[in-house]
Amino acid sequence: MTDAANLPTPKLTPHLCVAGASDAIDFYTRALGATELFRLPGPDGRLMHASLLVNGAMLMLNDEYPEMGGLGPKARGGTSVTMHLHVPDVDAAVARAVDAGARLVMPVADMFWGDRYGLIEDPFGHQWSFATPVRSVSPEEMQEAVSKMGG
Repeated sequence: MTDAANLPTPKLTPHLCVAGASDAIDFYTRALGATELFRLPGPDGRLMHASLLVNGAMLMLNDEYPEMGGLGPKARGGTSVTMHLHVPDVDAAVARAVDAGARLVMPVADMFWGDRYGLIEDPFGHQWSFATPVRSVSPEEMQEAVSKMGG
């Protein structure tokens, strides 16, 4: 494990609540190339806290603690948050996640905002989007593309 004390303190750190945090760490290691930094099991065996490094950023997670209001997305009926990763090769990143057990939500495609983009849901109910910039698009060009979508 990497020494977390030597890492810079980020200004915003996602902290996921997961049913099966140890399994999630294994999944994130396989699917996202995460590096485990720290794991703190509680007296009952549930993970009270874990820290990972994902794509150069800190990710914290813990097991569900319903007695304290800590529930994962599946227990809540879904998630309202998408974790977003900029990666060098979006096609490879999405394929790796799907091969590790993620569900493909949005196949990788070139998007009007200039990224090649795809979206998956992990086995624990959290959504992850992946993007690789492919061209520079101005705000005006994006607005024009949105205007042509109709609806």
